[in-house]
Amino acid sequence: MEKSVERGDFDVLYPITTRWMDNDIYGHVNNVTYYSYFDTTINRYLIEVGGLDINDAPVVGYVVSSNCEFKKPVAYPDALEGGLRVVRIGNSSVTYELGLFKTGDGEPAAVGQVVHVFVDREQDRAVAIPRNIREALERILVT
Repeated sequence: MEKSVERGDFDVLYPITTRWMDNDIYGHVNNVTYYSYFDTTINRYLIEVGGLDINDAPVVGYVVSSNCEFKKPVAYPDALEGGLRVVRIGNSSVTYELGLFKTGDGEPAAVGQVVHVFVDREQDRAVAIPRNIREALERILVT
């Protein structure tokens, strides 16, 4: 991510509940858990806005790339929000930008990017992003 992001940069924000098991021995949420928060944020949007049927859709999104920059620690029982926007849409792929915020905090605790490639579930090959999902992604595309 090139520039720093703030809460106001995201039109989509979903609440995330931290869990006791998210904390590691150092007393903060373990780094791998942030990816779970990102995945939850993305998939909630795809299901609720894009109409993705995670059980039966013929086309699904595979994560092919992801990264996270940790800005400040979070810990259970912090209330969090996952911010989501799209920075690139291709024929079969999309690049998301995410921000993880403590509720009420304008500065992110973490920022990241995730790239999905949409594939035919049975053939396991890249295909065009389905229209309903593409339309949902275009709603949160930043230029």
